[in-house]
Amino acid sequence: MSWLVFALVFWIGAWALNTWLANSPWRALLVVRVLIPVLFGVTLIVLWEGIVRGFGVSPVILPAPSTVAQTFAASTDILWEDFQQTVLKGALSGFVMGVLAAFATAILIDRSSFLTQGLLPIGNFVAALPIVGIAPILVSWFGFDWHSKAAVVVVMAFFPILVNTVQGLRETDAMQRDLMRTYAASYFDTLLKLRLPAALPFVFNGLKIATTLALIGAIVAEYFGSPTRGMGFRISTGVGSLSIDLVWAEIAVSAMAGTAFYGLVAWVEKRVTFWHPSHRGHG
Repeated sequence: MSWLVFALVFWIGAWALNTWLANSPWRALLVVRVLIPVLFGVTLIVLWEGIVRGFGVSPVILPAPSTVAQTFAASTDILWEDFQQTVLKGALSGFVMGVLAAFATAILIDRSSFLTQGLLPIGNFVAALPIVGIAPILVSWFGFDWHSKAAVVVVMAFFPILVNTVQGLRETDAMQRDLMRTYAASYFDTLLKLRLPAALPFVFNGLKIATTLALIGAIVAEYFGSPTRGMGFRISTGVGSLSIDLVWAEIAVSAMAGTAFYGLVAWVEKRVTFWHPSHRGHG
């Protein structure tokens, strides 16, 4: 039980330190804003380790973080291959194609009231379809390799970006558009210089939603057919063979990739939409 006692003491100490940092005069500093969630995450890992070791939990049910770390270090070649297959080929390629298709469709909808009334309701309907129903159909259409996973990601990323972009393009008011017309601005001049900049906060909101959906879609799609590589394939076979430590290693890779992907989009958003009220007062 010594591990459990150590974990509880560490948790109490870290909680007190986090509370002090959150209320300290330095809480606005970047290093403090980063340290607080990192310390909280380390606390959860230490508590997890202490509970597993203290209560003797079977590794088949829940492996300790130290065991997962050992498996991670010993399986980097497998994890890298799975990362390439699922993230780089499936999720990232599907995300890019979904973004481009959503932007092009948003422009068409913006120029056509018929498409606004006809396509958006269909889009909301398709977006509500469960991935477990879409994935096997697309796998049967596009095959077992990464192409079918990219197709699933396109479907999942397309509609959040489309709906947010269309909504953002409507943010400018009539007076602003009339002013552009007095300057003899064409539709595309108004789009590029007025409406698209105003829509950027909505666009990035859709992009951030799509980043999480992209990785989830690629992994889940691999459950319905995949070559002998990929995160979803490895998680499925790992659960079947009771290699739970490898499953958790794959989950760790997925979590890190998803966090990095989301963080990159959020970083770009902050640099591009620095003028927006939501970013004022932040360093």
